[in-house]
Amino acid sequence: MPAAGWGHMVRMTQIGLPSRVRACLFDLDGVLTPTALVHAAAWKQMFDDFLHDREGDGFRPFDSTDDYDNFVDGRPRADGVRTFLASRDIELPEGDDDDPPSAPTVHGLGNRKNELVLEKIRTDGVTAYEGSVRYVTAVRAAGLRTAVVSSSANTRDVLVSAGIEHLMDVRVDGVTAKEQGLRGKPKPDTYLEAAKQLGFDPGQAAVFEDALVGMDAGREGSFGYVVGVDRVGQADELRRHGADTVVKDLADLIGRSV
Repeated sequence: MPAAGWGHMVRMTQIGLPSRVRACLFDLDGVLTPTALVHAAAWKQMFDDFLHDREGDGFRPFDSTDDYDNFVDGRPRADGVRTFLASRDIELPEGDDDDPPSAPTVHGLGNRKNELVLEKIRTDGVTAYEGSVRYVTAVRAAGLRTAVVSSSANTRDVLVSAGIEHLMDVRVDGVTAKEQGLRGKPKPDTYLEAAKQLGFDPGQAAVFEDALVGMDAGREGSFGYVVGVDRVGQADELRRHGADTVVKDLADLIGRSV
């Protein structure tokens, strides 16, 4: 094998990826930044207010672990609203993208949730996971291309706030999906678009996700490697949904061989 080939393989073993991988596609919330917690808190506040107004003091609250993981995590905002409401046998009018946050519509509830997220980000700011920054830096030093893939329309704001925008070659987010008509997770469209923009086939790309629907997207898109990031104790579920490996932090991949 040529010296350059050996060098590539050595670098890949240092970042825990198969030698076929040339691009890394990172989810944002829960993988690069702890904003999954911000989103979960905003979903809970929004849905609890809605359910209390609808059902009174005896309402069953939104569970920020089970309901969040199963119905909203990783999905485009409106899809998350629809999926959770369907789990409670609640139907609402769709409404329009620009519905006010007070509107009793799918888009109104989604806009209220987004308003709460932005308030929390403005108030508290955003930091990146230190281990994620170390890993992405190592990936780029190994010569791989990087992309962030998120259903959030606030992705760029979060990257800038966390000081990691410069670590991503490509951004595919909720804005991109709307402009290009891409289906959200669990469909693989946004990840496929990121790989395409980086100039690689899915088999040459690794997906890094903490959401179960993200695992589904990685499996359906036939990506070269799928890494589950377990921040909340759901390693078995991540594997069941298609993870090739599961880590608690991206830095755990540094120095690991495949």
